[in-house]
Amino acid sequence: MIFSALPISGAYRIDPEKIGDDRGSFARIFCTEEFSAHGLATSWAQMNVSHSARVGTLRGLHFQRPPAAEAKLVRCLKGAMFDVLVDLRSGSSGFGQWTSVELTPENGAMVYVPEGVAHGFQTLLPDTEVLYCHSVPYQREHEGGLRFDDESVGVAWPLPVSTLSERDKTHPGLHDLDPLTT
Repeated sequence: MIFSALPISGAYRIDPEKIGDDRGSFARIFCTEEFSAHGLATSWAQMNVSHSARVGTLRGLHFQRPPAAEAKLVRCLKGAMFDVLVDLRSGSSGFGQWTSVELTPENGAMVYVPEGVAHGFQTLLPDTEVLYCHSVPYQREHEGGLRFDDESVGVAWPLPVSTLSERDKTHPGLHDLDPLTT
């Protein structure tokens, strides 16, 4: 695996190193030793899959507050997605900054989202499926969200939003959130 640091501290794009032959290919997508060597979570408490039927569907921006703060490992299984991370950590020099990575089954890339960072994505193709690994189980009482179109963050979503949950429409802006402690 190739670990490439993203502009948000502790976040990585992880690309598989494919080995191919006449049968197809093989690639490792997780190794406790390699993740540990980069200081990343090595235990996954929950795995989820989401399916979004429409192009332009937006999910996020989501996070969990302590004591249920979570790291995530995200991979696109089908379709294509514009994956976004926003740093919400108190004391972070990157507080309020965002970065993005395009994830597709063809590029096989994954994104590692550290604790204290909001995560969301927009679908670029119909019938997009996403795999999420979470370091801690979901806990409703600790869930949080950041408004996807907060002008102070300025995420440049690539498409008009076609579908957005009622919950995601009502998340507060950056300056209405308490920064996260991790």
